[in-house]
Amino acid sequence: MLFFRPLLFNITQNSMTSHGKTALFLYLLLLTILTPYSANSQAPAENPALDEKVKKFLSDNSHNWFDMNVPASDGQLLYDLIVSRNYKSALEIGTSTGHSGIWIAWAMSKTGGKLITVEIDEGRYRTAIENFRKAGLSQYIDARLADAHSLVKELKVPFDFVFSDADKSWYKTYFIDVEPNLVVGGCFTAHNVTTVERGNTDGQAKFLEYVMSLKNYQTSVDITGAGLSISYKTADK
Repeated sequence: MLFFRPLLFNITQNSMTSHGKTALFLYLLLLTILTPYSANSQAPAENPALDEKVKKFLSDNSHNWFDMNVPASDGQLLYDLIVSRNYKSALEIGTSTGHSGIWIAWAMSKTGGKLITVEIDEGRYRTAIENFRKAGLSQYIDARLADAHSLVKELKVPFDFVFSDADKSWYKTYFIDVEPNLVVGGCFTAHNVTTVERGNTDGQAKFLEYVMSLKNYQTSVDITGAGLSISYKTADK
């Protein structure tokens, strides 16, 4: 099943208007209604000191995210998806220098979970490690310098949240490799996926066509940022 989320709010990477905040609240309310119910949902853990440290780090570095990092609006969306569903075991395929990983790990600090993130480039990996440390989130992250083509299929732990943002030509393969480890109720997200005609590369298009065809997945595409497919696993088969 495919559901297209309307463009309900307009957010820039560095700021949001009061109108945008109101629209974002309505969007998240709608997201909660439309997504599958989770019996494990609970109030997020409070850690004001950590929250302030992460917010300051993100604010101070808002203009420094290059190297294929996500925009802030997509980072916020990843955070909200995790916290709203109380996900605790996340996998990120493609760390880059850590922007998305910070948003995911920040969400994990709320749910009591942990993120495994994989990066093949040593320079980006080491920069990400330092960014995680400066943001105060290292304890929530297992960062691995590895080739995701081989590592993802070797991981045998259950995940309830996956974010794919590595080589787009491999999106379908990443999904197939990790899918047996994704628990029912879990969520697989892929970046730079859109519904705009000719907006996807061949790899992204093949991935989206494949995941849309699965009867045990409920897929939507959020186009408020750089494009994010959101697929909930509703049954084993």
